[in-house]
Amino acid sequence: MAAFVALLCCWLIFSISSLGDALSLNYYDQTCPQAESTITNVVKKAINSDKKVPAALLRMHFHDCFIRGCDASVLLNSVGSNTAEKDGPPNISLHSFFVIDEAKKEVEAMCPGVVSCADILAIAARDAVALTGGPCWDVPKGRKDGRISKASETRQMPAPTFNFSQLIQSFSQRGLSGADLVALSGGHTLGFSHCSSFTSRIHNFDSTHYVDPSLNPSFAASLQSVCPAHNQAKNAGSNMDTSAATFDNTYYKLLIQGKSLFSSDQALMTTDHTKELVYRFARSHEAFKDAFVKSMIKMSSLTGGQEVRLDCRKVR
Repeated sequence: MAAFVALLCCWLIFSISSLGDALSLNYYDQTCPQAESTITNVVKKAINSDKKVPAALLRMHFHDCFIRGCDASVLLNSVGSNTAEKDGPPNISLHSFFVIDEAKKEVEAMCPGVVSCADILAIAARDAVALTGGPCWDVPKGRKDGRISKASETRQMPAPTFNFSQLIQSFSQRGLSGADLVALSGGHTLGFSHCSSFTSRIHNFDSTHYVDPSLNPSFAASLQSVCPAHNQAKNAGSNMDTSAATFDNTYYKLLIQGKSLFSSDQALMTTDHTKELVYRFARSHEAFKDAFVKSMIKMSSLTGGQEVRLDCRKVR
């Protein structure tokens, strides 16, 4: 384990003294000591082939943890009359499930029935951040996989149209604070968004303004050019920030300039406490990285599964 951390990370940005009863930093040291390095190699290979993979894995982990805890329920396929989470409206655009499948296949070949899909996803999300220039951390392990996955429950996901009150309610229901909200929103530094997630800000915003007045006018015009009101191509959209393949603090710098995509991003500027954190993270990449790691560990420690699946797409 120490060799793996030294290989992947320049430094360990955050250490944990207590993780509760369920999770442990050395959970697989005796039962599957090569699990993490195997998962990392799979993620690295996938990223080398497709630069969209990091954002996909980070988003997948977030969407998993916000429904029933981090139990890999987002990986389950729909079966019979049950429509699974991955086919719910907020998750239709999730992709790169093949990365988790491949990692699971390789880990199962070494240690059958030992490493959960939920742990694989948590480790893969960490690797997605670390391998794109972001911080590294030692992932607490020992999650179990859930048996239930319902598309109807994805309505609980915080939406890109949420205002601050809606966001803080969603996060607080999961034991996450306003500081966690600001730090985890920094994950929007990676990836791409389709027009549907922000079109309400650039067309017919309200009865007084056609465009959200909090948007930088030139930025709004650029979004309108790729997302016209009545002719939006299926795959049209915008990168989340100007360095969308690199995990950095550009997201916060652009947010201050009125160049964020989502209403939920702009909502971080509506309270003194969260606005102060936005400015702090914009000034200091180190402050952002430290806060992001702490909040990621906190979020990913939400557990709720019951088994270790042999196939991440179906219950055992």
